[in-house]
Amino acid sequence: MRAAVVFEHGDVDRIRLEADFPEPELEPGWVRVAVRACALNFHDIASRRGMPGITLPLPLVTGSDVAGEVAALGAGVTGVRIGERVLIDPFYLPRGMIGERWHGGRAEFCAAHASQLVPIPDGLDFASAASIPLAYATAHRMMVTRAGVGSADTVLILGASGGVGTAALQLAKRAGARVIACASSAEKLARLRELGADFALDYVARDMREAVWEIAGKPRITGQGGVDLVVNCTGGGTWRDSIRCLRRGGRLVTCGEEQVDVRYVWTFEHSLLGSNGWQRGDITAMLGYAADGSLRPVIDRLLPLEQVHEAERLMESRSLFGKIVLQP
Repeated sequence: MRAAVVFEHGDVDRIRLEADFPEPELEPGWVRVAVRACALNFHDIASRRGMPGITLPLPLVTGSDVAGEVAALGAGVTGVRIGERVLIDPFYLPRGMIGERWHGGRAEFCAAHASQLVPIPDGLDFASAASIPLAYATAHRMMVTRAGVGSADTVLILGASGGVGTAALQLAKRAGARVIACASSAEKLARLRELGADFALDYVARDMREAVWEIAGKPRITGQGGVDLVVNCTGGGTWRDSIRCLRRGGRLVTCGEEQVDVRYVWTFEHSLLGSNGWQRGDITAMLGYAADGSLRPVIDRLLPLEQVHEAERLMESRSLFGKIVLQP
């Protein structure tokens, strides 16, 4: 089968396109999936580069966001039919994550345990379904499951033009919240407004904190001013200003790494909420929203598997809005 394979860690040229890579063999309880779409994530780039303290089984076919059709059943598999349209929940508890612990979706076929399969609703295309787990389900857990976004909230979203950011924006608007979205170019800001952002801020051209204060007011210890919720999955030294934008009693939800000055946290009685990936309910909720049209995954472009190097270069340069999806 055709596959994009990482044989050793390093730059994007370490990915090799193989024309005759072995198809995955099936263990009892597993299925073979004919891959129709595989969405990219920064996790794929980290796996290709190599992650400190983590040993990956090279050679490795990366790609953890996978949608396709069931092509073959292993021994003992029931309740699944050949040809069924499925999304793979990337994480299988005994083994880890597809595309990291075993071969993933950047190939014509991949293997998954039957318990990982989530039916794709009728009318939802493979590319949209494949965009959901690592970005959109993560955003659902952050915004809905953890932060409980509501119609009374003013929400500040950092990194709003990425996969998680565009999902967070749509979830906030779906809940009726007012949204301040941050990005780094006029083109991205225009597209964020099209998605429903009430305010779109260029954090390169303007001081983000001052711009947010102009919109929501400077937070006061008496309770006036500030945003209700900050969505921060960017890290990179952005927490300090993020916290200074929160109203008294406001909350910040994050799935990234950062150091924080806790003086404002206790002074303004902020809530810092961690959010770790997704659960199955987050995936099924987002599939439902995508199927009924109340939320649609934002796809920057669809590319054939042969353009995997270009796809990763676009990711690394952040020259995208939403998701990039490969079609093997």
